[in-house]
Amino acid sequence: MPKLRAFSGAEFCNFLGEHGFERVRQRGSHVIMRRGQVSFPVPLHRQLDRGTLRGIIRQSGLPRSLFE
Repeated sequence: MPKLRAFSGAEFCNFLGEHGFERVRQRGSHVIMRRGQVSFPVPLHRQLDRGTLRGIIRQSGLPRSLFE
């Protein structure tokens, strides 16, 4: 399986926005993204950890291949 691309929190939010997610609210350094009934926090860090990125991808329901 190919490695995941490195994303910053802001880049990842923009990427999710292009795929139908909307920014619902922000508290501190965490943005809540939502599409339909699915919502999850995205930390606005310089670089997201791979484990955090995998968890968000799993929750989003988008195919992993989009993020490689």
